[in-house]
Amino acid sequence: MQDLTGAAKAAIGRERRKTAREGWGARLLAIQESDGRWAAGQSSDSGLYSPKWISTTYTMLTLRDFGLPPENRQARKACGLLLDQGLQRDGGLSYGAWAQWTHSGETCVSGMVLSVLSYFQHDDARLEAVARHLLDEQMPDGGWNCRRPQGATHSSVHTTISALEGLRYYELWRGCDVGMVRAAQERGREFLLAHRLFRSHRTGEVIKPEFLRFTFPPRWHYDVLRGLAYFQAVDTPRDPRLEDAIGVVRRHRRADGRWDLQNRYRGKTYFEMERVGVPSRWNTLRALRVLKWWERAVNSRQSTGADKPAQAGPSDRASLLPSVR
Repeated sequence: MQDLTGAAKAAIGRERRKTAREGWGARLLAIQESDGRWAAGQSSDSGLYSPKWISTTYTMLTLRDFGLPPENRQARKACGLLLDQGLQRDGGLSYGAWAQWTHSGETCVSGMVLSVLSYFQHDDARLEAVARHLLDEQMPDGGWNCRRPQGATHSSVHTTISALEGLRYYELWRGCDVGMVRAAQERGREFLLAHRLFRSHRTGEVIKPEFLRFTFPPRWHYDVLRGLAYFQAVDTPRDPRLEDAIGVVRRHRRADGRWDLQNRYRGKTYFEMERVGVPSRWNTLRALRVLKWWERAVNSRQSTGADKPAQAGPSDRASLLPSVR
């Protein structure tokens, strides 16, 4: 309704509010425990980050993607727990054994949880510390890698996409250090562009075949569609280095115009949403969003006669509520 059909804001709002009362969103909210957690008794960290994929963190990521209204009280209750229990001395977020051992934040976790706290508009000045942690952890090549403390010298696309999403939502919600946050995102996008979203910057070969398989929910994993969805969400100008990735999306389209669920990551789930190998509503929606954005950018460049490659840059037009029913 928001991104494909251009429905009125009032109609979109009415539909969005149903997320808490009907369907998958209502089912997840119904099994939340009284203190705000999910799966509290099933892990050493009281269900904050594990087990995957039924913990509080991953359930909140899913509710974010469902488009649950940010003011939802149940979600905001969980936000307080994630921040209070996960904030470490360096400003990052982590849980379980990593937190107990290092007392420091884990970059991928910090990005994911910052995106949740910001999306649900958790009003706490400590979010600035989490954002600062991500800025401090950005690597010289422009990306991020959660294994940097163990000596990693090259960024990871998995960690980079989580950091980019976290900073994007933070910028939209808090608006603190906007210039630095935008600059960090621009450098992160440049890292992905240097790899054409899925290729080695040295050899041009596909980094991992799984990057070409579209998954929803993506959990902490990266794939081409998730990468493109970020570029679409921030509405970057067209960059020719995205053309290979756009080609992947087009090749995966079925003859009937839909996209399959191509992959699922092993782990516990509360219920099955979609089956691998059959048409996916989520992948179809996300792919259509991306192609609509890309084709609009192409048409805009052609109409203005632009002939120079555009440089990816930030945009104020990104929506805080990107997911629609």
